[in-house]
Amino acid sequence: MSRDVRGLADQDRSVRLSVLDRLLLLARDGDHDAAQVLRAVVADYRRFDPEICTRALNQVCLFGDASLAGPLLDCLADAEYGCQAWAATACGRLGIDAAIPRLIDLLAHPDGLAREAACQALGQLGEETAIAALAARLDDPAEFVRAAAGAALAEIGGQGALASLWRAFESRSYPRMGYVAAALAQFGPLVFDRLALATRHEDPEMRFWAARALGSTGDPRAATILTRLAAEDDGVTRTGAHVRTAARTALKTLRRTSSDEEIRQP
Repeated sequence: MSRDVRGLADQDRSVRLSVLDRLLLLARDGDHDAAQVLRAVVADYRRFDPEICTRALNQVCLFGDASLAGPLLDCLADAEYGCQAWAATACGRLGIDAAIPRLIDLLAHPDGLAREAACQALGQLGEETAIAALAARLDDPAEFVRAAAGAALAEIGGQGALASLWRAFESRSYPRMGYVAAALAQFGPLVFDRLALATRHEDPEMRFWAARALGSTGDPRAATILTRLAAEDDGVTRTGAHVRTAARTALKTLRRTSSDEEIRQP
C-alpha cells in the first residue's frame, strides 16, 4: 500500500498515471487494498497532483464510501486546488447530502464545468431546496450548463420543478429551448395537457417545442396531436425551423419509445 501511495506522488507523470490506472482496475475487480489506497488519495487529496485526484474521482463509485464525506466537502470548497467539479460529481454519485449547501454555492462558480457538475449532483441528490438556484441556471451563458440545470430539475421532479421549467418554456427568451422541452417531457402525465394546449399557441416557437416535448413523453395520446401538426401546421420559428418538421421528428421519437416499451414488456 505505501509503495502505491509513493507511486501516486511520483515526480514522473507517466508513473503516477500508470499506478493509478492499475489501482482502478484492481478496485473494479473488487480488490480491497486498491480501494483503500484510492480512498486514501481522496482523504489526503492535497498531497497529490490534482490530475490524480480528478481521475480517481471520475471512478469514485469503484471505491468510494461514506468515509469520504469530510474530504469531499473540503475539496468542494477548495477553489485553489481546482478539483471542485470532480468533487461535486463524487458527492452526487455517493449521495452525500451534506454537500448540498456547497453545491448550491457552486452553481455561481465562474467555471462552467463546475456549474454543470453542481447541477448534475443536485439532481442526483433530489434536492428540492435547490430548485430556485437551478432554475436561475436555465439562463446560464453556457448551453451545456442550461441543459444540465433542466435535466436536474426533471430528476428532482415535483410541482416546484415543473413550475420552474414551465415558466422558462413560456418565456421563450432562450436561444435554444430543446433542453427545456426535453426536461418537461420527463414529467409525462403531469405536463401532457399543458403541452397539448401549447401546440395551438399563436407563436410557432411554442408549437415547435411543444411538439418536440410531446414526442418524448411516450404518451400514446400525443400521436393524434402530432399527426395534425405534421399535416396542417405551416408555422416557422425565428431560426427558420418548421413546426411540421418538429412534429414529424416527434412522431418518430414517440413510435420508437413505444416500440422500446413493448420490447421491455414481459
